[in-house]
Amino acid sequence: MAREKPSKSVREKAAAARAEQQAKEKRRERTVRIVGAIGVIVVVVAIIGIAVFASRSGSGGGGDVRPLPSPDPSAPVPAGVYDSSGEVPYGVPYGTAPATAPLLEIWEDFQCPACGSLEAINGAGIQSLAAEGKVRLVWRSTAFLDNNLGNQSSAEAIAAWGCAIDAGKTAEYHDIVYANQPTVEGDGYTQEQLLAFAEEVGISGVPLEEFNTCLTGGRYLGWAVNSTQAFYEGDIPGTPAGFLNGTRLDGAQLGDQAGLEKLVAEATQ
Repeated sequence: MAREKPSKSVREKAAAARAEQQAKEKRRERTVRIVGAIGVIVVVVAIIGIAVFASRSGSGGGGDVRPLPSPDPSAPVPAGVYDSSGEVPYGVPYGTAPATAPLLEIWEDFQCPACGSLEAINGAGIQSLAAEGKVRLVWRSTAFLDNNLGNQSSAEAIAAWGCAIDAGKTAEYHDIVYANQPTVEGDGYTQEQLLAFAEEVGISGVPLEEFNTCLTGGRYLGWAVNSTQAFYEGDIPGTPAGFLNGTRLDGAQLGDQAGLEKLVAEATQ
């Protein structure tokens, strides 16, 4: 028995129904794509956020950041370092110059590239002036770059230096920290590096054990904080910054050994 052909109105209704169904399917596919794209964006943003947080949570290369103490004038200072009531509060004297020699103070931050450049250019020359008794050299440390770089590597490096000062390696440890300054500003120093530097400068045996205890225990983090606070209170514009008997010297003057010797000679008269 032959099938009857559907009427025109039936065909039109069927076509309209098919078109509506196709439209619904397209809308559903588009919704799925949009939701999927949003999901990918959320995941990417989350990953970026985690990465940024992680990069700012490490102390110079990763690991948990221990809290820094608040400024406290009674915090311990390394052997021979000026305390809060000293001539140069929290400064590190170096050399054997007499009390009548000109006073050369140098503010520096271990993460400061310009400070690293000064050390490479004329660090030895500045130390020679102190070793020869021509100036009373006092290094003054600050960790102001920690806030800028999102770590506390400068404070940790200062604290490690304090432990090395106790071990009789003032200049040696100061120099090796700068010699190993990270190429990328902000990478900072890991505690493992700071511990290794001690052996590299010749600290060994019981003094090395004491250094490790000093550093891991954070004995001189308070000193680092206090010295940084003095930097802010002194309105020091940046690092490196030198002061010869109170007169400001910039990095270029500190880096020019002949010119610096002339300034020291004039200040001695």
